[in-house]
Amino acid sequence: MATSGGSAQVRLTDALDGRRVLVTGVTGFIGEALLRTLLVEVPGVRPVVLVRPKAGQPAADRVARLLRRRTFAPAVEAAGGAEALAARVEVIEGDLSDVPALPRDLDVVVHCAGEVSFAPPIQEAFAANVVGTQHLLDRVVEAGAPGPGRGDRGPVHYVHVSTAYVSGRRRGPVPEAPVEHTVDWRVELAAAQRLAVRVEEDSRTPDVLARLNAEAQALHGRAGPLTVAADAERRRREWVLAEQREAGRQRGHSLGWTDVYTFTKALGERVVEEAGATLPVSVVRPSIVESALEHPYPGWIEGFKMAEPLIMAYGRGELPEVPAAPDATIDVVPVDHVVNALVAVCATTPEPGSPQYFHVSSGARNPLTFRRLYELVREHFLAHPFDTGEPSGPLPTWEFPGAARVERRLALGEGLHRSAEKVLTYVPRSERVRGWSRDLDRLGTRLRTLRQYSDLYLPYTQSELHFVDDATLALHRSLDPADVPALGFDTAVVDWTHYMRDVHVPSVTKPVRKQDELRRLRAKRGPAGVRRALVPAAPDAPPTDVLAVFDLDGTLLTANVVETYLWTRLPGLGGVRAAREVASLAGRLPSMLMAERRDRSDFLRQVYRRYRGADVALLDRLADEALAPALLERASDAALRRVAEHRAAGHRTVLLTGAVEQLARPLAPFFDEVVTARLAVDADGRATGHLTAPPLVGEGRAAWVVRYAEVHGFDLSRSYAYADSHSDLPLLRAVGLPTAVSPDVPLLRAARGAGWPVEVWAARTTLPRRLRTARGGRP
Repeated sequence: MATSGGSAQVRLTDALDGRRVLVTGVTGFIGEALLRTLLVEVPGVRPVVLVRPKAGQPAADRVARLLRRRTFAPAVEAAGGAEALAARVEVIEGDLSDVPALPRDLDVVVHCAGEVSFAPPIQEAFAANVVGTQHLLDRVVEAGAPGPGRGDRGPVHYVHVSTAYVSGRRRGPVPEAPVEHTVDWRVELAAAQRLAVRVEEDSRTPDVLARLNAEAQALHGRAGPLTVAADAERRRREWVLAEQREAGRQRGHSLGWTDVYTFTKALGERVVEEAGATLPVSVVRPSIVESALEHPYPGWIEGFKMAEPLIMAYGRGELPEVPAAPDATIDVVPVDHVVNALVAVCATTPEPGSPQYFHVSSGARNPLTFRRLYELVREHFLAHPFDTGEPSGPLPTWEFPGAARVERRLALGEGLHRSAEKVLTYVPRSERVRGWSRDLDRLGTRLRTLRQYSDLYLPYTQSELHFVDDATLALHRSLDPADVPALGFDTAVVDWTHYMRDVHVPSVTKPVRKQDELRRLRAKRGPAGVRRALVPAAPDAPPTDVLAVFDLDGTLLTANVVETYLWTRLPGLGGVRAAREVASLAGRLPSMLMAERRDRSDFLRQVYRRYRGADVALLDRLADEALAPALLERASDAALRRVAEHRAAGHRTVLLTGAVEQLARPLAPFFDEVVTARLAVDADGRATGHLTAPPLVGEGRAAWVVRYAEVHGFDLSRSYAYADSHSDLPLLRAVGLPTAVSPDVPLLRAARGAGWPVEVWAARTTLPRRLRTARGGRP
């Protein structure tokens, strides 16, 4: 092939035969594809890879595992086995944060590693794309310096994989040349590092902490202070991450780049250009790299890249519009074209001090517009729709109304969702409300996804760039004709109809379709999070070390604590006093419900204070004579069956409730242990309005269960708990097998997030006949 110093055509296999080529980032998409191409198409190359250990796995093991993938199958076969192929690849264990000394006999270093996310924290983007590049270049200079082990090789040829979008948010032709800007990478690096530290410090200021604590308290206050504290700290960490990401995005925007990714990649090029004064340097700038056109096989891709989330969202009917101009170009390039260009660049011999630049792109000579992309993706999904097992609407029809209208629609949807969320918190629980919650959650997920797409992709959809690729085309034309079928990279040959509709979209949707099929199979077997069946123990089996803990109000009974208070209190008051008590309680109910939202123990104390002066002996008689059959009528049959199943399985059953003992006593025969609140009694046998001990609620229940298990030798990882309220979240988290029963909305969301079973134990909702009789009503 031709080099920068001549025009003779030489086969790439000959030009690179025996050369030592180090590649970084081989566990990433482009790096893996490049290593595969070197091993399969240029077998004379002697590859070296720089790989960091991960999760206790040495770098050599990671590479050996990589080489067993399907992509390397031809190389494995040619080498005579995976072990023989691994022996061809020298592995250097290290990281870009601390690059070890490199071999002295290197000829080429191809730097593919880097941070490729559009929105990483600002300090992480700089660490990978600027500092990491600097560290690697320092070692490349050392490895190529004259001295022992170097021979007459000369300096190492450094090939830097960048991105075409380092050009920023400018418009028009972009030459294959250094990007024009005056940003000092050292100043920006220092500022980014200081900013990251300052954000972390700001997260601990009183104002920020107070706001985050208030948000956590509003959601988790009923569960207890430790649950609130844990959620507040989670929110603080998320706030830090979001602020550091936003800092990078805004700094990139302020200097004319699309995001922190292109911003730091551009500054990384400045680092390379400085080193290029003494090194042979090539900078390769791919545009949007997508699946392979031909090699290692059509449609090969690792992970989701830039276009895949949009394709998936459209196919699921979740992307109603995009803020793109229909005639704007989306510059896509297949990954095999990128790595083929890299191989060709490795065979060139640029002069030190004269870096060469190559755009590997398609828009200049074979443009793909957003409208054409939309038409091809739509054609695919019309012929092959997703089958999720759930009803779905028609595919969206994009009208390309413009970025401003798309943003207005999204903002309106976000506002309506926030309002609906507020209303939902005040609606009494029911199966209908839980259905509304699920619908709102799905809508919220969709809106968050749309917002993410809008923030990340808008600058790219609005760009009107034209990446000049004259140098890349000249390099391709310099190939020996025998190299073109396997190593060519002229993007003008890509047939977008075939590539997008028949190769790329089917490939990227294939794993998702497999997941949908698995979901359908699981749906046939039953919903996710279904409780495991309880097996009765043998008659002579010893007791197990399993607990089964049940809440009362809302779980075993559909009643709440206010309702059960009235059951026990009104019969002892008589007609007029009973009417006054109902009226008084109704007047206090709003403030009591507000207290219940803040602190359930305070709410319970307010309710039980109303027992002051009650004849406890009368309450006991009522519980034994009238309330017991009434409660049994009101108790859920499903709940009582579940308790019986646990006892039959040899589990120790515990009723753990904040209700007073009189309410729990009728159900005591069903349980091995009953833990209740107890009314304090004065010398005359009347309730004082206080309790003998704090009621067990929230974290108190979890602590009681943990201590009980420790003292009596129960295994909580195998134990069960059943509860209905978000205040019981600590209790449910304390056991290995929790179940949310007819849950309120916050607990429903927690259960769905954790994959816990959710069950509805229906019971009568009218006042039991026997209790109406006890109050003096007609049977």
